[in-house]
Amino acid sequence: MGQYVVSPATHPTDCGRFRASFSVQRQRGNGSYCRVFRFDKTFASPNAARVYAVTQGWLQTSMPHPPVC
Repeated sequence: MGQYVVSPATHPTDCGRFRASFSVQRQRGNGSYCRVFRFDKTFASPNAARVYAVTQGWLQTSMPHPPVC
């Protein structure tokens, strides 16, 4: 718990809808990790896009990952 920082974001499209994205950051010892996830799906409101980004971020950080050696 508390290993990752997830930052959701929304982005307006040209047609008035919104896209979702999030970044995952992790710092461990002298190393760090940052990955950005962007989605093609569009949403009617920025709130809907944000909920989707938060949910996807939670899923990504909750999934078991193989140990890093």
